[in-house]
Amino acid sequence: MKRARIFLTGVGGQGTLTATKILALTAMDAGLEVTSGEIHGMAQRGGVVESTILIGGYRSPKISHGEADLLLGFELLETLRALPYLKKGGTIISNSESILPPGVAKGVETYPDVDAVAQQAQSCGLTISFLPCKTLGLKAGAVQSANMVLLGAFLAKDLLPFGVEALKQSVRTYLKPKLVDLNLHAIDLGVQAASE
Repeated sequence: MKRARIFLTGVGGQGTLTATKILALTAMDAGLEVTSGEIHGMAQRGGVVESTILIGGYRSPKISHGEADLLLGFELLETLRALPYLKKGGTIISNSESILPPGVAKGVETYPDVDAVAQQAQSCGLTISFLPCKTLGLKAGAVQSANMVLLGAFLAKDLLPFGVEALKQSVRTYLKPKLVDLNLHAIDLGVQAASE
């Protein structure tokens, strides 16, 4: 895919913006034209974080409903909410695990399970991969690395003109040295999960 509109969504604290930055820098280092944007007004209070990466010469960072080629969901409910942005035939790669909003944690509201989200996504005729990013992030050494699990799984699908090795090089180049080994392990776990 030489041109791609990628919509990323999660909640504050998951590293959605870090993942966006690393992915955009990886694309730029591959010599591609990149436009990126983000919305994160309440991110530090667990609010919704949405960002975009457009590869291949797009002028605006905006993605309207029905335009995204790829949806990366860092949190299950946010994946569900972002489905309208995906174009018909688009691809979803999402965390299958949730971060319960306060209303759900208090028992006042309900939360959809992964089967309900998958069923709704499949009804749109989409390609979907769900993987337990939080669990794999913890296996790598820190739940915060769940974002790299998702990126590893995403790039293992060969949907972009660069792959997992380019992502690993970006982690080595742009993250603090003490975070590199942990995140490289998380990427490997994501790649492995994508192949299962």
